[in-house]
Amino acid sequence: MKNLNEDIKTGSFRPVYLLFGEEAYLKNMYKKKLKQAILNPDDTMNLTVYQGKDCNVRQLIDQAETMPFFAEHRLILVENSGFFKNASPELAEYIPQMPAETILVFVEDEVDKRGKLYKTVKNCGRITELARQDEKTLIRWVLGTLKREKKNIQQSTLELFLSMTGNDMENIANELEKLICYTEGRSVIERQDVEEICTARTENKIFDMIHAVAEKRQKEALDLYYDLLAQKEPPMRILYLVARQFNQLYAIKEQRNQGFDTAVIAQRTGLQAFIVRRGLVEAAHFTIEDLRQAVMDCVEAETQVKTGVLGDKIAVEMVLVKYSR
Repeated sequence: MKNLNEDIKTGSFRPVYLLFGEEAYLKNMYKKKLKQAILNPDDTMNLTVYQGKDCNVRQLIDQAETMPFFAEHRLILVENSGFFKNASPELAEYIPQMPAETILVFVEDEVDKRGKLYKTVKNCGRITELARQDEKTLIRWVLGTLKREKKNIQQSTLELFLSMTGNDMENIANELEKLICYTEGRSVIERQDVEEICTARTENKIFDMIHAVAEKRQKEALDLYYDLLAQKEPPMRILYLVARQFNQLYAIKEQRNQGFDTAVIAQRTGLQAFIVRRGLVEAAHFTIEDLRQAVMDCVEAETQVKTGVLGDKIAVEMVLVKYSR
């Protein structure tokens, strides 16, 4: 991202850019930054946008050959074309001889780094992978936003906020805006503000359910399950998330049993550190054998549903009852 920011700052542009990765928020942000840096705000004559896999290569090339209209550059924005997953030899051969006035910006979810087009863009332009950000980066970003709004937040409250929003920056930005508006007139964001305003994801409710299971609070665990059903959450998705949670706890406990600390466990499992810390507390309620068996029971429950032995709702309920007894 450093090189991309430098291009935008200096106005020294490459002929072609590729923005790809899972983090949609960053892809949209840099797409807008490039557009604003390359073209005047009211310049629509020199902007062409192609979206989706129906984009025609020949038409794109013809557009790239068109000289800009009373401007230094013509910008062609191509989103989710699939060109970097499928063979696009014609486009790969064209880019090195593209007019200097034309700038191509590709925004893609997935790419094949072995492909000819990817290698061409790497040689001729700039490739920036925008993946999910780690915990430290997200914390810096959130704190930076709050600082600009003259807001303060305790570390534990911030961790609660991120546990409720997940690591999707678009979702974090939306929830943060709601939180800032809700606390207007106050300088400190409290835990209660987060609990009242931020939308709890299904994954968090699953965690609360497993927490109740771990502490043998069976009624609370089942009440949370019935609440998810009332919200039209499919039982098999709930089962999948329960299995994933047990599997996550198993991985965390296994790593801790091998003597690794929180930071190393987070690195080895790909989880955020505060999730690992929270998971260690939950995993302490189970033996490693219990967690392994719980994952196997979830797999068995899925099999029984698919073979018609059990209904989906009762299959999940039986798993919850067994481990909250």
